[in-house]
Amino acid sequence: MSDPRPSPINDVAEVAAFRPVPRTGVIYVTVEAQKRGYVHDAPDWCNLGQGQPDTSPLPGAPERVTSIEVHPADLDYAPIPGVWELREAVAGLYNQLFRRGMKSQYSAENVAIAGGGRVAVMRACAAIAPIHLGHFLPDYTAYEELLDVFRRFLPIPILLDPKHGYEFTRRELEDEILGRGLSAILASNPCNPTGKVVQGDALAGWVETARDLGCALLLDEFYSHYVWTGDRSIISATEYVEDVDEDPVVVFDGLTKNWRYPGFRVSWIVGPRRVIESAASAGSFLDGGGVAPVQRAAVDLVQEKPTLQETAAIQGEFKQKRDFLVEGLKDVGVRFDLEPQGTFYAWGDLSGLPPSLRNSDDFFKAALDRKVICVPGHFFDVNPGKRRTGRPSRFVQHVRFSFGPHMAVLEEALGRLDAMVREAR
Repeated sequence: MSDPRPSPINDVAEVAAFRPVPRTGVIYVTVEAQKRGYVHDAPDWCNLGQGQPDTSPLPGAPERVTSIEVHPADLDYAPIPGVWELREAVAGLYNQLFRRGMKSQYSAENVAIAGGGRVAVMRACAAIAPIHLGHFLPDYTAYEELLDVFRRFLPIPILLDPKHGYEFTRRELEDEILGRGLSAILASNPCNPTGKVVQGDALAGWVETARDLGCALLLDEFYSHYVWTGDRSIISATEYVEDVDEDPVVVFDGLTKNWRYPGFRVSWIVGPRRVIESAASAGSFLDGGGVAPVQRAAVDLVQEKPTLQETAAIQGEFKQKRDFLVEGLKDVGVRFDLEPQGTFYAWGDLSGLPPSLRNSDDFFKAALDRKVICVPGHFFDVNPGKRRTGRPSRFVQHVRFSFGPHMAVLEEALGRLDAMVREAR
């Protein structure tokens, strides 16, 4: 009888056919923590690396959804652009929050539903033409692989200056678009990891520039309900769009952060109908569409009243945690180029700490020894295809700390970090 096992030669050939795919920052730090005994919700660990908010009930927030009805039709494939009722509800929410009294209104045809934020951005990237696409440094870690895997366009990095609080003016945007020949820009707003928020007149200027120069703005607005400065608790570039089908503005959002349902994996793309059609076509071969029962459950969540209730609850809870973590980290010796204006992250500068803790990897490993998880800054130095080589990351002395967990976790983590720094002095 022949040996049914594959030969070593075939094993090598099969493995060699695949390239190694690096882990995103949060996945990397979680795996490293797991090697030291970390498990989800472990009571003796402080996870300041997590990319999700506290999902437990908050005072004043709508009741948490803990069960979902399955309709008989949900046993079939869901439509790739998403369940129509949810597409209508999302369009209606943007019109109610940002476009009251405006002639041009979003419809269901301006919305596509996807299975999580990465999938939504991935669909849009798959539909982009062969162009120069600008992206900022630092920014969301998952953009690195997304911008590399679709090789029809060329990613162009745009460095934001920490000395100027990561500010990027309308004039600078114009110069980058014209000088580098950009046809699209991808960015998170509020920014993960820095917490920088572009809002008000500045955001209106970005949208106007995109419209005037024909450069698509692809804005990840997943933290748009976590805004700590200005006079608005929710922001969106859609407020400044003149014609929803002509202005080159595409936004991404979903239940993950702003409604605190990361496990539901429901996200959406809002933009011109032709963009939505292309993104839906991309979804037909990339992911096949989202989960129908969860999409139906989301319809009630994205109505105006519960959305505003949830946002008010987030503002009350997370603003307190933001202030507590930032002040506590300052006391430890961490500096800030910019205190978070949005998100639930604090982007800390380690340069004032003892020499043994100034490198973000060294800090990360020392914190792990005390069962505290954070994310080294170099993961946010988005480098598609690893084309920039031969030098250390610009953010080797930065760390992202999350104030997504419970306040008790933040209190314990700060105590441990303070002891770690004192011991290193």
